[in-house]
Amino acid sequence: MISKTDLPDTIPVFPLPGALLLPRSRLPLHLFEPRYLAMLDDVLKTSSRLIGMVQPYDAPGGGGKLHTIGCAGKVTAFSETEDGRYMITMSGASRFRITEEIEGFTPYRRCNVNWQGFDRDLGPVEKDETFDREKFMDALGRYLVDQGLSTDWESLGDAEDELLINSLSMLCPFEPEDKQALLEAPSLTTRRETLMTLIEFALRGGSGEEMMQ
Repeated sequence: MISKTDLPDTIPVFPLPGALLLPRSRLPLHLFEPRYLAMLDDVLKTSSRLIGMVQPYDAPGGGGKLHTIGCAGKVTAFSETEDGRYMITMSGASRFRITEEIEGFTPYRRCNVNWQGFDRDLGPVEKDETFDREKFMDALGRYLVDQGLSTDWESLGDAEDELLINSLSMLCPFEPEDKQALLEAPSLTTRRETLMTLIEFALRGGSGEEMMQ
């Protein structure tokens, strides 16, 4: 586990629309662009092995303004394909707030970041004391059918609160701005409430973009 003293002041960031990483969760990524292969090479030379996942406001990959809050993940596994691409697994460490983007020096983007205000990310697994699991699972089942999605229902039912809520937040096909709202939720309970709102809104035939207006 990463401690607060292990968190660097500057990290590389990977702007990827719709890709959500949360603390104590895992995110698989496929790297193939030269700038991100260079980023991985540099990250593996550091002691923290951290990459910041952050939502851009517009275009995939590079240009455009970044959301202020992202989540850093530690590269915990990687493998190279025959054609030089990499499959990596990132384990969510802590959210951060971007204070300044660093210009130049690397082909990928780097930012100075502040880790204050996200102490619970480095703590124990969170509980949701007011979680009505039966109501939630009923809405989730209807949402999955509506979206034409399938899942391992038995595993979902047995999952702990945090694993269930965070996994669904990461996997459900919500709009990037909705993913950002899930990321910024201050606690597991507020994330579950946001997730439930998104599911219910989708079941009523609305879009996340309409809800955010």
